[in-house]
Amino acid sequence: MEESKKAALSYIEQHKDIFTGVADYIWAHPELSLKEYKSAAYYEKVLEEGGFTVEKGVDGIETAFTGSYGAGHPIIGILGEFDALSGLSQEKNVPEHHPIVEGGAGHGCGHNMLGSGALAAAFAIKNYLETSGQKGTVIFYGCPGEEGGAAKAFMARDNMWRSLDAALTWHPEDVNEVKTGTNNSTIQVLYSFHGRSAHAAGDPENGRSALDAVELMNTGVQYLREHMKSECRVHYAITDAGGISPNVVQDHASVLYMVRAIKVRDCVELRKRVDKIAEGAALMTETTVERSFIDGTADLVPNFTLEKVLYDNFSQVELPSYTEEELAFAEKLHATCPVHTAPGFAASLDDQIREYTEEKSKHGTEAMNRFLVPLYHSTAFCAGSTDVGDVSWQTPTAQIHCAGFVSGAPGHSWQNVSCGGSSIGHKALLLAGKVLALSAIDLYEKPELLKEARAEFEKRTESGYVCPIEAGAKPTAI
Repeated sequence: MEESKKAALSYIEQHKDIFTGVADYIWAHPELSLKEYKSAAYYEKVLEEGGFTVEKGVDGIETAFTGSYGAGHPIIGILGEFDALSGLSQEKNVPEHHPIVEGGAGHGCGHNMLGSGALAAAFAIKNYLETSGQKGTVIFYGCPGEEGGAAKAFMARDNMWRSLDAALTWHPEDVNEVKTGTNNSTIQVLYSFHGRSAHAAGDPENGRSALDAVELMNTGVQYLREHMKSECRVHYAITDAGGISPNVVQDHASVLYMVRAIKVRDCVELRKRVDKIAEGAALMTETTVERSFIDGTADLVPNFTLEKVLYDNFSQVELPSYTEEELAFAEKLHATCPVHTAPGFAASLDDQIREYTEEKSKHGTEAMNRFLVPLYHSTAFCAGSTDVGDVSWQTPTAQIHCAGFVSGAPGHSWQNVSCGGSSIGHKALLLAGKVLALSAIDLYEKPELLKEARAEFEKRTESGYVCPIEAGAKPTAI
């Protein structure tokens, strides 16, 4: 291993208390999408103290920020997230469901680890640029609202990512792997219907039910399902039923729709059809409908060149070992998880990798996956959505997964909150920071890698980026 990389690993180890301290603070102050005021302020403080130039309120988003260091190209972006999820309050390091605050928020997707691991990488890269004299810039992006708000997509609408030579990030998972493939694009729209109230028995003929309009819209969408692409999805939630009195004609009602497709172009077209159904429901009920755009994300563009860089460096970093206490906790937590299968995305696509991961994980029965899944490149589809996809349409982008959760842990679960706040979570974020930092050093020192990644990016995105975010829309907290 090159001396510059050894120094980066040593730097993260020497300063690990900073990064795990950030993770613990964010874990202890879970804030929902676009409301991450304490989290953003804490990150900004740590970045300023670390010698980064901090810009607050990036792209007009109150809790978005950047921390930059260096000058000129290559410019490497490191993406961090820090929003939590509602209803997932949970004590850390406890293998039973035990909320701290009943109904409160918690980091069920591990974003307390995600942001702090990315921060560790940014700090190590800054130290590398300072000590080596290497020309280049590192920018840490504090990206709010990944769970609902899609800040990165709003930034993409304003072409923020196009100035980067590459973007790197990671996400906590139950396995160590380089992420590949693509995912759903998605768009969320709130439809609010307005009618006329009346006594439901005394003068129903004078009422115009907004709730009827919502129900007719939902019925119309059910018939749409037969006439959309098989991989598309449409979900909805009635957010306002107009009240609880059945003897009153409801004069207001709202429904939130989420439309998904593999390609963002298809998602936009499908959303237009849902809009028409909403208009038809309003026409049938003599109500009016107000449409509020919420957010949207694009499909992910893989970059095999950067995936190889990440894997080569992942292979050089020692994976975490766990204490007896950590393993005992993990075993108890693992016992609460309903599904034990071969871990990793590639295991579902490649027989050899599936056999390898089944052997290493003892057919999914090991509590912690303590191995690196072999490199696998794919453009295959994986369900789910992320606004990292919008970044990947504007600059070469790649990411890794590190085991910060027990094997088979459900996504967005109390199990993840418990584990993500423990020392197991600390080890995952430090691992991620090391892999990302070493990979960035390769990109600074080997311009041919960035040239190859850019050529691949240009080919994969030649159809052009269709932004799911509408002109004039502003990030909206739900």
